[in-house]
Amino acid sequence: MLRELINELASILAGRAYWLDVVLPPVLFVGVNAFFSFQTAMAAAVSLAAVVSVVRILRRESLLYAVAGLLAALAAVGIARFLGRDEGFFIPGIVTNGGTVLLAVGSVLAKRPLVAWTSYLTRRWPLDWYWHDRVRPAYSEVTWLWAGFFGLRLLGQLFFFMGADADSLALFNLALGWPAILVLLIVSYLYGRWRLRQLAGPSVEEFSQNVPPPWEGQPRGF
Repeated sequence: MLRELINELASILAGRAYWLDVVLPPVLFVGVNAFFSFQTAMAAAVSLAAVVSVVRILRRESLLYAVAGLLAALAAVGIARFLGRDEGFFIPGIVTNGGTVLLAVGSVLAKRPLVAWTSYLTRRWPLDWYWHDRVRPAYSEVTWLWAGFFGLRLLGQLFFFMGADADSLALFNLALGWPAILVLLIVSYLYGRWRLRQLAGPSVEEFSQNVPPPWEGQPRGF
């Protein structure tokens, strides 16, 4: 199971290095802010995003994520300046978390769970397979888990934002940042695999070939 988990995480993350263009500026911001001034941290985040954009241009690579990272950093700095509050830098992240929670809850209520869509975009399994009555519940339950995680992060962010505590907000974002999200992905995969076995639904191949029950189930992946 450990080898399977490592291989699955590697397959999910492989070829997605461009996401670092968006992730690295705020991570650098948090690190610099821990040792220097807030203004220095904002300048470092924007500078890194700009450098990444230049590197992509020189290599003639996709600018989509690099530009997204630069725009996000500039917007965060602009909001902080406009409000005259350092913690305003984190408003884009707060809004993103809130949107994720709403999207997760809404997708489950619509019986089209968010986690199923993320799996589909990664694996390209038949979309109708995810909506099967003995498959969808696993993705719905994991989506509720995601809603709880991002909801908890949203509450913490709002708490420190309302308290005008930029330093604590930065540390909180670091604590519940990518390391915590990686743990979330691991738990999601382990629970999702277990739940699919409990539901005893068809595998992707069995579904595609219209194999009647009883089914062997999906041997790997979630």
